[in-house]
Amino acid sequence: MAAQRSQTTDDDHRVVPFRPRSLGASDRASRRVQPPDPNEALSKYEGGEEREDTYRHRMIVNLAALAFTIVLALVGVWLAMQIANMRKNQDCLLSGRRNCAPIDVPAPER
Repeated sequence: MAAQRSQTTDDDHRVVPFRPRSLGASDRASRRVQPPDPNEALSKYEGGEEREDTYRHRMIVNLAALAFTIVLALVGVWLAMQIANMRKNQDCLLSGRRNCAPIDVPAPER
């Protein structure tokens, strides 16, 4: 029994060594690629006539997102008020009272 326990603990702590792959000829050739010229890498970020168009487009999209956010907030407030009103009416009815829902009737003119 004791011999069996020592074998399982040895098997649980076994480390399997992994050897790194050797680099083939194609891997060595691909690693020798020259880095791009820093001036060419930055040229794609230069502004010009396109910059004004993208700025205008970005501002329009930002305004649309702001309008959507405002509408979403207003709908959320309206919905919260409606839920509170319904809860108030349900509490009134469940407590056994009558005339819980107000009825608006215009006053007669004299």
